[in-house]
Amino acid sequence: MTKPSNVNLGSAGPELFPFALGCMGMGAGNMYGAGDEQEALATIHAALDRGVNLIDTGDFYGSGKNELLVGRALAGHRRDRALLSVKFGGLRGPDGAFLGFDARPAATKSFLAHSLSRLGVDYIDVYRPARLDPAVPIEETVGAIADMVKAGYVRYIGLSEVGAETVRRAAKVHPICDLQIEYSLVSRGPEATIFPALAELGIATTAYGVLSRGLLTGSKPTGAGDFRAHLPRFSGESGEKNRALAGSLARLAAERGCKPVQLAIAWVRAKGAAQDVTIVPTVGARTRAQLADALGGLDVTLTAAEVAALEAAVPATEVAGTRYGAPQMTMLDSER
Repeated sequence: MTKPSNVNLGSAGPELFPFALGCMGMGAGNMYGAGDEQEALATIHAALDRGVNLIDTGDFYGSGKNELLVGRALAGHRRDRALLSVKFGGLRGPDGAFLGFDARPAATKSFLAHSLSRLGVDYIDVYRPARLDPAVPIEETVGAIADMVKAGYVRYIGLSEVGAETVRRAAKVHPICDLQIEYSLVSRGPEATIFPALAELGIATTAYGVLSRGLLTGSKPTGAGDFRAHLPRFSGESGEKNRALAGSLARLAAERGCKPVQLAIAWVRAKGAAQDVTIVPTVGARTRAQLADALGGLDVTLTAAEVAALEAAVPATEVAGTRYGAPQMTMLDSER
């Protein structure tokens, strides 16, 4: 693999490697079931060694355990090699249940204090509310983070899963470096209004779910502890229909001489260039082998004709089921 050129995380953000590591699936209490903590640490270290520097986590992942894991991985000299992206605001009970979302200014600053403690760092590079709190104007939440930027506890402000209007309102309060949002061959909603707004405002995208949580690579839920078992796209007839789409991607990848994960990542990157938006694939590799496979996608380049052929073979209009369950979908400002 040749080292790819770095990109800027929007006009207001830092320079970074064109691929990010998502840590939600790592360690204890993760969303996919049992996790190997030592392999997770080794995977984060391997990513840093390959030049990957944006490491993404959330304060509610594993009720804080994920931040503790990331903190251990970055302890010592590795902190200076990483850009920490942290989502906040998800409320969880002792049993792990989700209890809602809180992005009030005081809560925002309190969440930040605990994240700094768990991560063992003095500042967070990119801090972002994980969702829009319907009870709190986005201006108030971003204003609170801006206070923390002035105080030196945060370097840049990002957003997550919000629509174009919310992005515009937030950007009037403080420069926004990126929007984290789900985007893949089978989840193309941001193309209609969100990406045009980002291009206009000079805001990048850290795209998660580029493999549709493993759907595009034929992965299946491992048990009841795997949250995908409760997602519409993996269940029943919808799951069967969507696995056929994964089969189409696998065939095209084989013809191209690469793996499905690599073709899916190459598509996302090509679409960013076509839409004048910097898109940084944020992939939740849980093992060093998965990381190596995903990074191979940076070596695959697609022509406009190849992109069109891929979209025709794996049409987003044919995917069955929504990307989250109905209650979660109603909470997404990005879907309004």
